[in-house]
Amino acid sequence: MIIPDTAVKNRISVLVLSVIIVLVGIYAYSVLPREDEPDITIPYVFVATVYKGVASADIETSVTIPIEKKLKGLEGVKKISSVSSEGLSEINIEFIPGTDIDEVLRKVKDKVDEAERDLPSDMEEDPSVFEVNISEMPIVVYSLSGPQGSTALKRLADDLQEDMESVAGVLEVTVTGGQEREILIEVDPEKLAWYHIPITDFSLAVTSENTNTSGGGRQHGGRPLPAEGPR
Repeated sequence: MIIPDTAVKNRISVLVLSVIIVLVGIYAYSVLPREDEPDITIPYVFVATVYKGVASADIETSVTIPIEKKLKGLEGVKKISSVSSEGLSEINIEFIPGTDIDEVLRKVKDKVDEAERDLPSDMEEDPSVFEVNISEMPIVVYSLSGPQGSTALKRLADDLQEDMESVAGVLEVTVTGGQEREILIEVDPEKLAWYHIPITDFSLAVTSENTNTSGGGRQHGGRPLPAEGPR
């Protein structure tokens, strides 16, 4: 009862102290730094390797295990887990909290480079090493819909991407979904056999013709004309 009795006897002082506490709290709240998307460091590094057309068991023995053997020698590693699925190897490396993520990211890349000598030589893509950066996650996500079809919507999204990237403060705009334009070539096996053309030669001819090369420059009356476009 001592505190309540003292507060009642000195109610003016208690009132003034309460006002001071409220004012100090309001000031502290106004000057406290705040961020809508704070830069949070997550102590994880991921290694993804694409090996198309290979079964999960072969992915584990030929890709996942050789990379894991190199990664086990890193300092500050808390846990290594992996998932081997058809055509894809995913390795998650968890480090001790407080680890310099930039430094360990460089070390993981060095270890993966060392492991590439033990990986299959017919892989189309090298393993990719990346971290989770909260600041690089999308702030705004827009969806396009309409009766125009996926091809027209994809073309519209590509146009909007260029306009959005020109806005000040925008780091990157990524378009996902939609269908890319493709040309399907159906081969007649009987005609190839009649003309004695192997399918490999036909495929090589299509690949070599599907390139852009400069047409060079032209002159007319001693004056250079604009260069021809790619062909």
